[in-house]
Amino acid sequence: MASEGEMAPDFTLPRDGGGTVTLSELRPGKVVVYFYPKDDTPGCTKEAIGFTEHLDAFKAADTTIIGISKDTAAKHDKFVAKHNLGVILASDAEDEVCEAFGVWKEKSMYGKTYMGIERSTFLIGGDGTILKEWRKVKVPGHVEAVLEAVQEA
Repeated sequence: MASEGEMAPDFTLPRDGGGTVTLSELRPGKVVVYFYPKDDTPGCTKEAIGFTEHLDAFKAADTTIIGISKDTAAKHDKFVAKHNLGVILASDAEDEVCEAFGVWKEKSMYGKTYMGIERSTFLIGGDGTILKEWRKVKVPGHVEAVLEAVQEA
């Protein structure tokens, strides 16, 4: 499981708009990697729109935003188009990156347990080190907290 102070697991994943995104290729800039359960659900939509609304401030702090879920790149394209999103959305259909970051967890709803992505965010420094992590994220106020951490880093 990825933790603060450790090197972030590198990855190359298919992304919206075609092509791939590779974490290590974004250095020496900072990267915010946020994991979310599913495209076009209420919380995930609010989070993606929140990061998009603050994109200029993140860019001013030399920071790239990548959202990761198990949805396909094609589904990400529809999500981006529907909500005019400006963040990179990557597809981790095989759960490899979710596992590496320790966000693939057993969850429960209405008494049933299942495996899913625990909403989590990681701030990765220009050297690839995890500077800060947020787990079990609640969407309200989260983007602002991440932006504050980015500006302080």
